Amino acid sequence: MRLKYLNIVLFCACSVCSLSSFGQIAALGTRMDKMAEGLEKKVVTWRRDLHEHPELGNREFQTAAKVAAHLQSLGMEVKTGVGKTGVVGLLKGGKPGPVVALRADMDGLPVTERVDLPFKSAVKTEYNGQPTGVMHACGHDTHVAMLMGAAEILASVKSDLKGTIKFIFQPAEEGAPTGEEGGAYLMVKEGVLENPKVDAIFGLHINSQTEVGTIKYRPGATMAAVDSYAIKVKGKQTHGASPWSGVDPIVTASQIVMGLQTIVSRNLPLTENAAVVTVGAIHGGIRQNIIPEEVSMIGTIRSLDANMQKTIHRRINEIATNIAESAGAKADVDINIMYPATYNDPTLTDRMVPTLEAVAGKANVKITPAQTGAEDFSFYQEKIPGFFYFLGGMSKGKKVEEAAPHHTPDFQIDESCFVLGMKSLCHLAVDYMEQGGKSMAKATTATGR
Repeated sequence: MRLKYLNIVLFCACSVCSLSSFGQIAALGTRMDKMAEGLEKKVVTWRRDLHEHPELGNREFQTAAKVAAHLQSLGMEVKTGVGKTGVVGLLKGGKPGPVVALRADMDGLPVTERVDLPFKSAVKTEYNGQPTGVMHACGHDTHVAMLMGAAEILASVKSDLKGTIKFIFQPAEEGAPTGEEGGAYLMVKEGVLENPKVDAIFGLHINSQTEVGTIKYRPGATMAAVDSYAIKVKGKQTHGASPWSGVDPIVTASQIVMGLQTIVSRNLPLTENAAVVTVGAIHGGIRQNIIPEEVSMIGTIRSLDANMQKTIHRRINEIATNIAESAGAKADVDINIMYPATYNDPTLTDRMVPTLEAVAGKANVKITPAQTGAEDFSFYQEKIPGFFYFLGGMSKGKKVEEAAPHHTPDFQIDESCFVLGMKSLCHLAVDYMEQGGKSMAKATTATGR
């Protein structure tokens, strides 16, 4: 009888403790939400300043300085110059627990802005030998501003945090300048996920064609691996009036272009995953009546499956070299592996989706189809479990076909999405730490996909 009574007492005590803990977490969430709403104007101001002064990859000097000054003002340990111009802030919570990272990318694009805004970019530069404007045409300015806001919120509640948060402000997501390393690859190489070792990482991307208030995600392969290739076709130069006296690399290259189009349609199991093989440029010859000696072409490969990626690489080599040989020409093929697929750890994703649903409303959190665009967030996910999601930035009621896509001169974002962006980042970090970190997810390596 006494044992039964003791069990009841213990059960009641545990229940009270659990309810108390739940209440504390709920109260913390409410505090963070109110702070996010209060920071909206500040974040908008940051974003507009960043938008007006964009910088290309590995050249984000002003952006990095602004970020570093803000993190230092919050009392964080701050490292600069990580991966060229990257900034990393470390926020140690008041209680022991896992290490979680939040990431934002900082670079703009060589695009001349057409949107008529008071904070429109007027920055000019030269890119690959050509004059161009510089614009935040992919929304990285919004990512930086929202993570700066999230950092301010989380720093204000650090005594309640059960672990450590690493804020990663990354350069060169769009790629480093020719001849340089950069982006997530270089930050990982330089140890951004170590000292202290990060257990999981979260990142978001604004989307100009998804309505404000909506969050989209996908478990597993979410964005494609990206590779580039170059093919050089060598023939025999001759007079255009007597093509039989030479070997025409233009005709040969044309046959190779058509042959490459059969890889996706005839060699890949398309019911499993999508893939793309694109020829982006082809060059050869200088005069109408001269068959040149050489033609070169360059292109991009997108894939969501490692085995399909290998098949594409093999078939590009086979098609190019064999078609060239059949014409009496020679083809040299060079394939450059760039980004792995952006892969959301399924266990981590399943555990964290309820957090997004609680923040945005269950009806507003939706699974999205896989995308053939690429994101170098994938380099973090190769090392540790990661979750990457998409935040709606299109004005409510606007038609998708009326919203300019990313990487275009007319790209525009509705700034009313910033509050939800800050809330989602803060709640993901806090909920991950509350749920125990390492026990939640196991990293899935590229070879294990």
